[in-house]
Amino acid sequence: MAKIILEFDGVEEFQDARTALNGMSWKNSMWDLDQKLRNTTKRGMSILATNKEASDIELEVAEKYREVIREILESYSLHIDM
Repeated sequence: MAKIILEFDGVEEFQDARTALNGMSWKNSMWDLDQKLRNTTKRGMSILATNKEASDIELEVAEKYREVIREILESYSLHIDM
């Protein structure tokens, strides 16, 4: 089993340490957002109103945002698929 050690010195690097440790939380957050948008694009459920159908415009916007999220992640060599 491989071991990775992250070492940060001093209070100044606290934010860098926090960012490094929160990587999985960021990934899970993006996954959750993508799944909410997917619920709109694949099942036609509105994000704006509970138990309502999405409008055509909402469907288009949800699909576009899913594309934009993937493009941004890919530009950082990240992938959202679990």
